[in-house]
Amino acid sequence: MEAEPPLYPVAGAVGAQGDEDQLGVPDGPEAPLDELVGAYPNYNEEEEERRYYRRKRLGVLKNVLAASAGGMLTYGVYLGLLQMQLILHYDETYREVKYGNMGLPDIDSKMLMGINVTPIVALLYTPVLIRFFGTKWMMFLAVGIYALFVSTNYWERYYTLVPSAVVLGMAIVPLWASMGNYITRMAQKYYEYSHYKEQDEQGPRQRPPRGSHAPYLLVFQAIFYGFFHLSFACAQLPMIYFLNHYLYDLNHTLYNVQNCGTNSQGILIGFNKTVLRTLPRSRNLIVVESVLMAVAFLAMLLVLGLCGAAYRPTEEIDLRSVGWGNIFQLPFKHVRDFRLRHLVPFFIYSGFEVLFACTGLALGYGVCSVGLEHLAYLLVAYSLGASASSALGLLGLWLPRPVPLVAGAGLHLLLTLSLFFWAPVPRVLQHIWILYAAAVLWGVGSALNKTGLSTLLGILYEDKERQDFIFTIYHWWQAMAIFTVYLGSSLPMKAKLTVLLVTLLAAAASYLWMEQKLRRGVVPRQPRIPRPQHKVRGYRYLEEDNSDESDAEGERGGGRGDCAEEEAPLAGPGPGPTPAGLCRRPCPYEQALAGDGPEEQ
Repeated sequence: MEAEPPLYPVAGAVGAQGDEDQLGVPDGPEAPLDELVGAYPNYNEEEEERRYYRRKRLGVLKNVLAASAGGMLTYGVYLGLLQMQLILHYDETYREVKYGNMGLPDIDSKMLMGINVTPIVALLYTPVLIRFFGTKWMMFLAVGIYALFVSTNYWERYYTLVPSAVVLGMAIVPLWASMGNYITRMAQKYYEYSHYKEQDEQGPRQRPPRGSHAPYLLVFQAIFYGFFHLSFACAQLPMIYFLNHYLYDLNHTLYNVQNCGTNSQGILIGFNKTVLRTLPRSRNLIVVESVLMAVAFLAMLLVLGLCGAAYRPTEEIDLRSVGWGNIFQLPFKHVRDFRLRHLVPFFIYSGFEVLFACTGLALGYGVCSVGLEHLAYLLVAYSLGASASSALGLLGLWLPRPVPLVAGAGLHLLLTLSLFFWAPVPRVLQHIWILYAAAVLWGVGSALNKTGLSTLLGILYEDKERQDFIFTIYHWWQAMAIFTVYLGSSLPMKAKLTVLLVTLLAAAASYLWMEQKLRRGVVPRQPRIPRPQHKVRGYRYLEEDNSDESDAEGERGGGRGDCAEEEAPLAGPGPGPTPAGLCRRPCPYEQALAGDGPEEQ
């Protein structure tokens, strides 16, 4: 079988016709310079373009996988360290022997307060930070703050744990808002690189059809949340391979526990104050924390080295050039959009259900009845069920949009009603299979909830100028729900289940009402994104773009309202060139200089 000839002949090589080509030009070392360095005669521009965009698509997939793996490692290290730290500090003997009268329970309560309370103000600074640093660098900075929190556990003192917890609380909403924005942007870029021929025909300034990136967004969100939910399993590795060897069995830890499940109140009332048979050596603790620190550092390297930029440099500049005051105000102005208002109950429920899986189901039903040694395996079951079920989000490719989200809500509704009437008996292992089944099924509902919500936001708000604001609002409401759970941790289990059930019903009804409005053709009112202002002279408060105006109002007004009444140009030449097509009333500073407006952008 003959070897296939190369696609492009090597310049200077002797051809089949000897030392001269078809035009009679000598070939080989004596060939003219233009012949050696010129374009290949068989250059296939279409093939090269196809290869170029294939490399671009592979780069987008690499970005999605790197961001997903980085988020999984970061959250897994954080949860694993926090869980191990709280169990060690709960043990009475460990506190007295290791730290004396330092007051570890008080430090832990202050640390949890810092983590849960600080995100309340995140809505004020998150969009500003994302626009200032950029999406990728905001992700890297937030992952670095998580690594800082891990490092402070080498020296457990009030002045190390509490400040690092406060800083960590400040980074929670920016991290997950930038992650959601990043995955959505990757889906849009993948569509652009897959349909580059259509983009060339439409022109560079034409936006793709609405919803065109939705199939890729469904796939990327399924990948991201498949990795994210694995973080709960990764967080249990320190428990399984290290801490479980030091724990008492359930007959000791649950000796005074009387009520579990729906009859319980607070968190583990009557749980034994000593849970460790022997105290772990300090050297072993340092080894475990060093491994966690190495994994956190690996997550930083993944985000830094393998995640590409979400926007081109010119797009980053445009996103920052709308004015920092407008960036600060726009998350609040998006409340005008009825779609976002209808989704707020689902945002709140999304925070409730994750915390209920980790505290209510795992502790109030699991640890309370089968002991602390089974906690890790219950959360692993929840994690694997949620991770595998993230692929169910792909059902949105064939089914109507509300189906996955409503299906997850319906599954959680059935589980919540079942938990209302179940009170497992302490120190009895016969019902442990029910706990594992409930954990897996709750994970299935969580996966449908998270994947459906993020995909829905990426489809409804596909303008790249709005995505960081929308995901900031989403994760801020989640943080507010987590803060509410933190405040109500001492409530009876029946009260927690009632709040969860009411929130779930309100979220499902509000979402279906929103879909009904969209089917009736109700137009949402979105705040207008101001045009980028790269060079502005004069008074900033007299800008031509009014961010209080919605897109619909701008269209009804015929574009920019200042153009309706053009004033006659002022006499005298201006200090700069007269911009073409610029129609607005000059500000007082420009009138004083007898100018016609700011320079051409």
